[in-house]
Amino acid sequence: MDRDERGEGALGSGVVVWGMVRMGMGEERRLRKAEGGGSLEAQIESLLNVEKQMRLNGDVAGTRKAAIDILQLCFEARAWKTLNDQIVLLSKRRGQLKQAVTAMVQQAMQYIDETPDIETKIELIKTLNSVSAGKIYVEIERARLIKKLARLKEEQGQIAEAADLMQEIAVETFGAMAKTEKLAFILEQVRLCLDRQDYVRAQILSRKISPRVFDADTSKEKKKPKEGESIVEEAPADIPSLLELKRIYYELMIRYVYVSFPFLFFGHLWKHSFFQSPVFVHT
Repeated sequence: MDRDERGEGALGSGVVVWGMVRMGMGEERRLRKAEGGGSLEAQIESLLNVEKQMRLNGDVAGTRKAAIDILQLCFEARAWKTLNDQIVLLSKRRGQLKQAVTAMVQQAMQYIDETPDIETKIELIKTLNSVSAGKIYVEIERARLIKKLARLKEEQGQIAEAADLMQEIAVETFGAMAKTEKLAFILEQVRLCLDRQDYVRAQILSRKISPRVFDADTSKEKKKPKEGESIVEEAPADIPSLLELKRIYYELMIRYVYVSFPFLFFGHLWKHSFFQSPVFVHT
């Protein structure tokens, strides 16, 4: 048997790595388990070597798959600290691909609701937040993470901290975020400011929304974008409809005006045609 038949030669052990990749990282992981593939650390180390080879060769799909497999290993083992460490490690590797970082953040966000306790959940969110900070290609994911963290802070009675967290994000500049998700985020910012009695900040934030936006045609967002334009993502399932957001907006404005100008604009807001509609009357 010559050197080529043995898979040796100029590429050396690299052929073995590429062979594992060709049969699929998932299959390789299953084979390692079937053979008693060692500890979690050993399996992660093996996949880190594969990730490095793929990254240095510019293989986007391979790098993304290896990174996700590492996170999945940690999740299946319920090794939450190791999961956080690997997210940070992978994101900081030299020349790490944007697509791999995006895939890691999106994958790890699915684990948030599976965490065993509130401390572990907050730690995972903070890890993902630090990894996505300053990266435009995961700005929407970071906004969703901040919103989750602010909600947890609010549940713990830390209204001021929740409001400060939400104000870190300016979603009105996110071209790829759905309009309804932007509106819901800004309205949440306004609500938290009102809850902490910061009426000046609440007014500033509310001015980012024009009442006319609630009458716009949302179907325009679904049109195929022109060259150079951002592709607008679908809003998550928990985002209210445009009509519901309109109701929330006017309720928040009534709260603000009632405290700041109780006799000046309250009547004007109440007479708005929306409040005479059956949608508002019956809610």
